[in-house]
Formats: sequence, C-alpha cells, structure tokens
Amino acid sequence: MLKIEHLTKTYGSTKAVDDLSLHIHKGEIFGFIGHNGAGKSTTLKSAVGILPFDEGTILINGHNIRTEPVTCKQELAYIPDNPDLYEFMSGIGYLNFIADIFGIDAAVRQEKIRRYADTFELTQALAEPVSSYSHGMKQKLALISALIHDPKLIIMDEPFVGLDPKASHQLKQMMREHCDNGGAIFFSTHVLEVAEKLCDKVAIIKQGRLVKSGTMEEVKGDDSLEEVFLELEGE
Repeated sequence: MLKIEHLTKTYGSTKAVDDLSLHIHKGEIFGFIGHNGAGKSTTLKSAVGILPFDEGTILINGHNIRTEPVTCKQELAYIPDNPDLYEFMSGIGYLNFIADIFGIDAAVRQEKIRRYADTFELTQALAEPVSSYSHGMKQKLALISALIHDPKLIIMDEPFVGLDPKASHQLKQMMREHCDNGGAIFFSTHVLEVAEKLCDKVAIIKQGRLVKSGTMEEVKGDDSLEEVFLELEGE
C-alpha cells in the first residue's frame, strides 16, 4: 500500500531523513517512533506529497507520488499533528467542502458525516464556526474529513494528541476496522503504550536513519516497546 525506498531529505547540510526504506501493506497498522527531530514528520510529509525530497521513490498503491500526485492523493488521507482548517467555515461547511473536492455523492456524504460526527460527539458543533472549536474538536473534524472519502491509506502525525479518552478509544477502534477491511495506516506517535497495543508493525527512527523495524514481537522481544526505544536512544 505504501512503499518508501531509499528516501533522503536534506535541509542545508543536515540529512533529516537518510536512506529510509519502509513497506506498509494492506491490513497493517504501522507505527513510526522517534524523538523530536528524528525525521518522522519529514517522512510523512514526503509520503503524502507535501515535501519534495532529494532521493528515493515513494509509491502509494503502486502510484508514484512524484509523477502521479493527484492519483496518489485520491488514494490516501493525511492528518498532520496540528491540522490547518479553514476557520471562517462552519464545521459542516468544511466537511462539505472536502466532500466536494473528492466528488462524494450528497446522500453518501450525509450518511458518513452523521455517522462519524455522532461517533466523535461533534454533531451539535457542526453548525458553529471552526474558529470557535477547541484543539480537540479541530482534531475530530480533521479525522472526519480524512475518513469521508474512504481512503485506502491513512497517514497520521500524532493523531491522539488533543483527543479526550473516549475519542482516542473510538479512533483506535476505527483504525483497526479500517485495516481489517483492507486498508492500511501509517502513523507517528510518542505514546508508546498505545503503539505497543495497537500496531501490527513498528519502525524506530533516530537522527534520520531507520534503526529497527518489524512486527511488534520482532522489535520488542520480551521487553516493552518503551524499554527498547530508550535503549536504542541511549546507544
């Protein structure tokens, strides 16, 4: 579903991502872990076509993000760590705007908006301007807008930040259901306990280089993910 081969991204003389290769397959929840500045967000932004990169290849469901950007973006959804939403719009106006971009039928979008808004307890706020939303409410709106076109691949940067415990629980369930239905998820997180329980596979990045990757059991063995991460960080 997502194939990253030898990705390299440089800022000046600093390699933010250094020869990174990862494969995320259908049905997988894939966690991406590293300290601040390790290269996680740069990798995610490169994968969705926001950042140009120096070397390497990124394929979304077989399509090249460099040469087929529109096709790739039709196949994926991206949720940044701090969603930039059009705050002059109402919540429902923003969701209809996104649905228009993806050409979603009126009846289909209404059903999806109702279902997801009810799930995240946002229905009553949809008529209000986005500028009045809290950070958590904006995160929920961004999640709904990402799910509305049934993307095959969902890429998320710290998706649980700002969510209340109930919304976090709902999101984890939706992530599992999405992958059980043939989708794939690639997300970064600092919440190692969540990653350990939720992810099928995980990759740890340090100073732009991949230091460990595989199934959860392959990566952590008999230790906790936190113990493995701290050990690698200390090396």
